[in-house]
Amino acid sequence: MSPTSANVSERSQEPPSLAISTVIFGLRPSEASGRPTLWLPLVRRIRQPYLGQWALPGGPLAPSESLQDAASRNLLETTGLAPRYLEQLYAFGGLHRSVGQRLVSIVYWALVQPDEAELTRESENVRWFRADRLERLAFDHNDIVEYALWRLRNKMEYGSIAYHLLGERFTLAQVREVYEAVLDKQLDPANFRRQLRATPHIEATDEYLTGTRHRPPRLYRYAGPVPDGSTRQSQVVPAP
Repeated sequence: MSPTSANVSERSQEPPSLAISTVIFGLRPSEASGRPTLWLPLVRRIRQPYLGQWALPGGPLAPSESLQDAASRNLLETTGLAPRYLEQLYAFGGLHRSVGQRLVSIVYWALVQPDEAELTRESENVRWFRADRLERLAFDHNDIVEYALWRLRNKMEYGSIAYHLLGERFTLAQVREVYEAVLDKQLDPANFRRQLRATPHIEATDEYLTGTRHRPPRLYRYAGPVPDGSTRQSQVVPAP
């Protein structure tokens, strides 16, 4: 047996390595229409495997830190972001995710409001990309993003998660734009406004959005319970 094949055989017998990755969603205007669209920051890999390819922010899990602490630390180190909404998404552990030793990734997902997204440390190796126009990413990160999008769209249908993509005060039209960006479809403005006004925990304020060409719209706020996020970790289950 050659030294190379012996090394491969030895690595296959080693226990899996654990890593943390995070999918971060935020809203940015479309370059074509100016309407909000869903984006996420990626980092360029500076070592093998997949040298030079874009990937989700992530890194190894230190022995002395919790999963969520590792996710928060890595995000801050790579992107400068400290999202208020950070939730455990899934565990991805396919046999052939990485060359050599098996790699299991505990994946988190985060939602950032506009003021948080502006704090991203963008550079040659850290950039935002439209979530629906991604090129081929390193490892199986395209599959991870698709799964995160599926989860986000499902949560939009019944929860209050949309408000983690908005500021503290927002108009009803801005809420509709969040739903349209995430669900990737147009919604009837009148029907959406009527349904939203009937939704519990959406409170009108005495403030109005200024700087518009027409009648200033009223600002609302979310006054319901804090949704699942950084206060709770979901159960980790193996990826199929």
